[in-house]
Amino acid sequence: MNLNAAKVSDPPAFLRQLFDAAVQRALPLHNTAACLPAPPKGRTLVLGAGKAGGAMAQAVEALWPADQPLSGLVITRYHHTPPRPAGMPARIEVVEAAHPVPDAAGLAASERILALTQGLTTDDLVLCLISGGGSSLLTLPAEGVSLQDKQRINRDLLHSGANITEMNCVRKHLSRIKGGRLAAACAPAQVVTLTISDVPGDDPSVIASGPTVCDHTTCADALAILKRYRIVVSPQVEAALLSGALETPKLGIAWHEQPVHLMATPQQSLEAAAQVARTAGLNAYVLSDEIEGESREVGKVHAALARASARGVGPFQKPCVILSGGETTVTVRAQASTASSGPGSEQEARPGRGGRAGEFCLGLAEALRAQPGVWALAADTDGIDGSEDNAGARVAPDTLARAAALGMKPSVHLDRNDAYGFFEPLGDLVITGPTFTNVNDFRALLVL
Repeated sequence: MNLNAAKVSDPPAFLRQLFDAAVQRALPLHNTAACLPAPPKGRTLVLGAGKAGGAMAQAVEALWPADQPLSGLVITRYHHTPPRPAGMPARIEVVEAAHPVPDAAGLAASERILALTQGLTTDDLVLCLISGGGSSLLTLPAEGVSLQDKQRINRDLLHSGANITEMNCVRKHLSRIKGGRLAAACAPAQVVTLTISDVPGDDPSVIASGPTVCDHTTCADALAILKRYRIVVSPQVEAALLSGALETPKLGIAWHEQPVHLMATPQQSLEAAAQVARTAGLNAYVLSDEIEGESREVGKVHAALARASARGVGPFQKPCVILSGGETTVTVRAQASTASSGPGSEQEARPGRGGRAGEFCLGLAEALRAQPGVWALAADTDGIDGSEDNAGARVAPDTLARAAALGMKPSVHLDRNDAYGFFEPLGDLVITGPTFTNVNDFRALLVL
């Protein structure tokens, strides 16, 4: 390959270009038309939840025949409803609610969604628009579980280090709408699910806790996960899980007659970024779209691969881009560190700020040890890393030197899960705003 030096003369800008290509590939309007069924004899009801929910609803509105009835309700995250194109009538209501911890707005909207399924007939069609984030947005606690219970359990799961499959197993069994229950409520109408995958392996039963998909996990699985991560539930909930009273529907639904269409996947987005890299004359390697594990440890592994490539050894030939996706985890440690986070800071224990992408970059920067010729970007494709205002962060050969000049050490910030506090003073946060889609983690390492 012949490197196009002009295209990669600004490594951070080039890495951002790769991220933008990945996001562009996953936008709903580009992927919806091929998945839409024919209009039914009766009415078409659109229901859904997720960070891409607002954009998915607008895509359906734009593509659905104007002379065919269309109505419904979709829940998305606060500030994740895209601007409505001029002249496009609103046929589907979009409600915003909290993520990653559910709130009363999500509860009220979920109750309305379940109520809308009443009175459906065999002539009707339910289009379910499902994307990542739907687990907290579509919140309707099981009997005996309060919203406060769900909020606490959700926070504990997020801090525990449990992976997304484990978290969503618990969420399904503590819900009246997830784990296939929404599909059951829609009977006897035809249910067609359009989904954007944000989970390793693209399993529809895991995406947003599978509200319209048969669940193969059990109450016993959910209870085992709670015990594994030492998450406390009330005696009533524990008894209900032990007895199987909170089991998800397994029988009585012809699941094979309820089609699920994967509109966009992490692998497709990684391939789109790889094509941009190849066009620039770089070798492009997609490690996997299913990488899981502790974010900081995954960062260390990526650093080892990049260092080997920079030295001209290993399987990756420079100049190259190394790409990966998936959903890593952050285990929140005890906030016991006392160290300065920057010039003029007080010596105090403070909770850290940041998410998976930032923590990956912290682990990566520390393990790269200022390796010349290596730059990196890691970001969440929904535009929000955890609960902050950034999508992720950047790493450069001089990251550690610039941090040292400000009195910062990566290890100190890792100890308190404070990636945001590390990269913000460096000007190395990646800030995009909501992207209106979500195919989860995006990581790119550039080796020149």
